[in-house]
Amino acid sequence: MAFSNTLIFWYLQNNRELPWRKTKNPYFVWLSEIMLQQTRVAQGLPYFLKFTEAFPTVFDLAKAEENTVLKLWQGLGYYSRARNLHFTAKHIASELNGEFPDNYKELLQLKGIGDYTASAIASICFNKPNAVVDGNVYRVLSRYFGIKTPINSSAGIKEFKALAQTLIDSKQPGTYNQAIMDFGALHCKPQNPLCHSCPLANSCVALEKKLIKELPIKEKKIKIKHRYFNFLVAVTDKNETIIEERKGKGIWQNLYQFPLLETSRNIDEKEVVASEEFENLFPFESTISLFNTKEIVHKLSHQHLHTRFWIVKTSEVKIKTYNWKIVKEQPVPVLISKFLDNYLSTE
Repeated sequence: MAFSNTLIFWYLQNNRELPWRKTKNPYFVWLSEIMLQQTRVAQGLPYFLKFTEAFPTVFDLAKAEENTVLKLWQGLGYYSRARNLHFTAKHIASELNGEFPDNYKELLQLKGIGDYTASAIASICFNKPNAVVDGNVYRVLSRYFGIKTPINSSAGIKEFKALAQTLIDSKQPGTYNQAIMDFGALHCKPQNPLCHSCPLANSCVALEKKLIKELPIKEKKIKIKHRYFNFLVAVTDKNETIIEERKGKGIWQNLYQFPLLETSRNIDEKEVVASEEFENLFPFESTISLFNTKEIVHKLSHQHLHTRFWIVKTSEVKIKTYNWKIVKEQPVPVLISKFLDNYLSTE
């Protein structure tokens, strides 16, 4: 109890004022938790405000077009979160009359909701004693208790979840969960934690044994895959271009892009023009130039995209073309959004 009481006392003095903490409405809590996965609060907050303004209720989100949802999400990355969010909103609106389940087990059945989010909603909105375990919690527990089990191993996931469950304050589980997450984010930080002013310093194993920099432990990272993207940016005599929806289950599903020539290495202009993709798209006379003389390396969690944008000026193409204004209105990856800003500002 001393551990949880200390954290709650710290939280009541140091907690961040965030809009989703001013309510126990599960829609807002759910929205914030999904947005903050893999995303810092400072980056996620403007998106939360935009979403709640555009979709003040789960019914509003359910009625929206997927394109609209993806466009508002643009820049947050991990777009499967947005698609799952939309899918679940439609399910809650149509099948559950707009009511969120009030317990961990049923929340876990909803698409896009895992252990962490189900625990957060159950504890914060419905006062259920389900402990959250996120990156902040892993860090606090591994340091305080001196645990060397890798946090991304199956054994570690089970061990930390079981430990977290024994520590939760059953009388105020939502407050405790938010306390330990804020403590990890603001005090027991990954780099340069504030050990000199830590209320848990006297009993922290990592501080005593000088393990602060070593803990928590992660198993070796997945090998980074390198991919080479050549976007073919058509510019017709009518100053229109080609965009297409990205299909399949890979990155950027249902977002829009310019026609893509993916290769096993960087290629030059001659190789681009000689490719089958180029010949099919541009059967008429055309000129080609490289927009970004230095390749752009777009880093995702497990892959790096070495990217070049090729401007192809042509009299006409055999497929449908679009006005640049329409292109700007479509949901696109950040990589392409930045290109559009740069390219259109030079025109």
